[in-house]
Amino acid sequence: MGLANSAEQPLPVRTVARSISEWVGRLGRVWVEGQVTQVSRRPGTVFLTLRDPVADMSLSVTCSRQVCEAVVPPLGEGARVVIHAKPDFYAGRGTLSLAALEIRPVGVGELLARLERLKALLGAEGLFAADRKKPLPFLPRRVGLITGRAGAAERDVLENARRRWPAVDFVVREAAVQGHLAAAQVTAALRELDREPAVDVIVIARGGGSVEDLLPFSDEGLCRAVVACRTPVVSAIGHEPDSPLLDFVADVRCSTPTDAGKRVVPDVREEGDRVRQLRDRGRRVVLGSVEREWSRLEAVKSRPVLADPSTLVSIRRGDVRTLHERARRCTASRLSAAQHDLDHVLARVVALSPQATLDRGYAVVQDEDGAVVRDADAVPPGADLSVRLAVGTLLVTAD
Repeated sequence: MGLANSAEQPLPVRTVARSISEWVGRLGRVWVEGQVTQVSRRPGTVFLTLRDPVADMSLSVTCSRQVCEAVVPPLGEGARVVIHAKPDFYAGRGTLSLAALEIRPVGVGELLARLERLKALLGAEGLFAADRKKPLPFLPRRVGLITGRAGAAERDVLENARRRWPAVDFVVREAAVQGHLAAAQVTAALRELDREPAVDVIVIARGGGSVEDLLPFSDEGLCRAVVACRTPVVSAIGHEPDSPLLDFVADVRCSTPTDAGKRVVPDVREEGDRVRQLRDRGRRVVLGSVEREWSRLEAVKSRPVLADPSTLVSIRRGDVRTLHERARRCTASRLSAAQHDLDHVLARVVALSPQATLDRGYAVVQDEDGAVVRDADAVPPGADLSVRLAVGTLLVTAD
């Protein structure tokens, strides 16, 4: 503010308030968009509270009755508006407000266009991607339900779920499902249920309505809170044609609250039938396997070797006898051939033996040294000689 001051020379409140008022007064006019959360009509002046639909912020707005009554349709809580206003600081109470010069309601067409832009933004960030969606548990321990107070949506979800699985356990959190407080309350209930470890799935349910009625379920803050949940979230908003942005970021989208009651829990009758079918199939598989093995065993038992175990021994006995006879004949043949060869060799030996010569009448004369005498002149007179005959030996003296 450019005013010299210190702890020893502080500025009075009026000086500071007047300086702030002068600084704000120099600001120009601005166009502001928001959601009306409170309307207070007083003689001559209307007081509004304008809330940011995404962030938890709000501003006070004042306008004349003429400006307020010029709005068509009439201004009410939850309306989305664009205000042309000038910032104003009231020094008496130290409050900042916007002095509205013109108020324009945001039409359905403009709302839909903005929702499309927000949808494109969230889609570009990957919040609609199928790979980030979590599967629902087969049988949740506890189901969290966020819905309006004593509404038809709550009854549809509870009745259909309990009809399918009577033992299902619900934790119901009631919240506003329409108006300017709906998005904040639903987000708070969602975060509370997500913090409970026993809650395995969360259902957000509401009946059908107009585009304006379902706007809280396209709130950016709510959509991002759903994405941040560790617990699977089921969206069951409106009827089949209704598609708030919550349907795209939720892990499972149901066309109606009735459909949500059927999706979050299995049908006990269907599961019983499935168990019986699997049991019958298992019985058939086991019986088929037993029958096949029994047939295989019977086939093995009918083989000759098992029908009469001695058959194998008998067959081998015959083989042994055949081999024994073959070996005997082979041995006899070899011995006969060897005997014939031996006789032939013996005859040749006998034929070549000196004994055969002796047998014909010849004799062998040997001197004292055993040498054969071939020349009579080589024998001195009186020498002792041995004469070997065919049979026996004669000792003689040379003359």
